[in-house]
Amino acid sequence: MIDLYAWPTPNGFKISILLEETGLPYRVIPVDIGKGDQFNPDFLKISPNNKMPAIVDADGPGGRPYPLFESGAILMYLAEKTGRFMPADVAGRYRVIEWLMFQMGGIGPMLGQAHHFRRYAPEKIPYAVDRYTNEAKRLYGVLDRRLGEVEYMAGSDYSIADMATFPWLRKPEGQGQNIDDFPNVKRWFAAIDARPAVQKGLQLLKEHQSSGPMDAKQREIMFGATQYQRR
Repeated sequence: MIDLYAWPTPNGFKISILLEETGLPYRVIPVDIGKGDQFNPDFLKISPNNKMPAIVDADGPGGRPYPLFESGAILMYLAEKTGRFMPADVAGRYRVIEWLMFQMGGIGPMLGQAHHFRRYAPEKIPYAVDRYTNEAKRLYGVLDRRLGEVEYMAGSDYSIADMATFPWLRKPEGQGQNIDDFPNVKRWFAAIDARPAVQKGLQLLKEHQSSGPMDAKQREIMFGATQYQRR
């Protein structure tokens, strides 16, 4: 059994999608980041960077419980555990890792910043909005060129690189992008979105998925002094 500590965000969806794709048994333990659950001392023992998602695999290496944080590391671990969505050969394996790192180092942080400064920042800072919107456009372009050459990010096979990237591209308008400008990304996105396991994974804590504005308390917890306290 995998305990998945998560909240319905792009990083949380990465793991729920992979768990649904593999059929591994799991249970979800909500980490309400708007209420500050990520700062709970028990959670910090699993995820010292106070970020979700994190997992505890009850049947980890040596048959002992194994905690793991960082979504990219979790994806790699679960892919290796199941022998799926990560090639065994060196060339194929590192092609997946290469594009997974593209998501971890580029797509996630930069699109997240674009979304933040366009939607959540208390004041509109034109320089920040332009910088991250333009960087999001550049990254969409990199991905579009790649997907004009191959079916999936790492080649002909669907992999954890696709699962990692897909949730971040569900709301391109929030990043200042028009998906019609990137036809190869649009084709790839539709193919992944049609997978039954993906749709199940996107139901993660559905009852907590919010489309409304963040209140002042949530904003302070997420982006204010609470986030930066030493623990």
